Amino acid sequence: MDATRKFVEKEQLTNIVDATFGSARRLDTVARLRGGSKKGVYRLTFDDAFTAILYVWSGEENYWPVAHSEQETDEFDPLSSASGSDLFEASHAQLNAVGVRTPRIYFLDRSRRHITDDVAVVEDVRGGTLEALIHSDPQKAKHSLKRLGEALQVMRQQRGRCPGKVALVESVGDFPLRLSCEQILLSRALRDLAESASRVERIAQVRVRLEEKIYDLVSAVRPRHEYSLIHGELGPDHVLVDEQGDPVMIDIEGTMFFDVEWEHVFLQLRFGDHYQWLRASDLDEQRMQFYALAMYLSLVSGPLRLLDGDFPDRAAMMEIAQSNIQRVLTFLDKPDQD
Repeated sequence: MDATRKFVEKEQLTNIVDATFGSARRLDTVARLRGGSKKGVYRLTFDDAFTAILYVWSGEENYWPVAHSEQETDEFDPLSSASGSDLFEASHAQLNAVGVRTPRIYFLDRSRRHITDDVAVVEDVRGGTLEALIHSDPQKAKHSLKRLGEALQVMRQQRGRCPGKVALVESVGDFPLRLSCEQILLSRALRDLAESASRVERIAQVRVRLEEKIYDLVSAVRPRHEYSLIHGELGPDHVLVDEQGDPVMIDIEGTMFFDVEWEHVFLQLRFGDHYQWLRASDLDEQRMQFYALAMYLSLVSGPLRLLDGDFPDRAAMMEIAQSNIQRVLTFLDKPDQD
């Protein structure tokens, strides 16, 4: 399915390599890494066996359909599409400033003099993903998980007065708070419910009951006026492991100030039994319940929408959608909130 898309080729990268490393290295091979849906990720191997990673923010690399609502393109919405070199640069700076490890940047260019898209050349962290380490060596993974839990606690302690992506908060400052996190997620959950119901008959049959459950859950959430720094989509596949076994966060463009419970719902979902190393105290249980349903609905509608296009790993996306359909439906068996 990728045949109609034009990806980066070795011949296009001469100027980028020169701008990054000068004449010290010659590019040997370029390998496109699979799995991303919004940007291209390539491993560059040089004549001295050194390797680096190339990020390319290009329409050719973005498999998501064109946004079909204002909310999806609203820069003030923390959950709108998170892709772009500006988001990457701001998030990288914020995370590194608080001591959270991310791949080092060797070169970042938005001039498009070297190639027709924004690019970055970054450190190649060769320890693999935390997800792979958990499966291959669970005992060794405990160190990485513990260190990741410490990094998450550091991020939680970073406070913002408004929810928003790091790049926006940095550029605008204390912009007026238009919606709280729960209001943002209420709107999103209702939209995702409508889309899920239009695609999935089992959800369509209980749409009214699910909408009632959404309003019941959000009604139990108390106001909050301070927000924490979160990654936004931190699964074990978005964490690499360096030579010391320490975690290195990637896919950081969506880093934002938001309710920490949104992060922890996703962490629980993606880390399963290993969440014990990442668990945080004093989470708001009412938020956790509401945000879980909102998360599951988004993980039904999002993957199914992605499959409208030519995303190659279709089986994985369908599995995500199917498992979260079941999670959504289990909410109808739960008692109402007090």
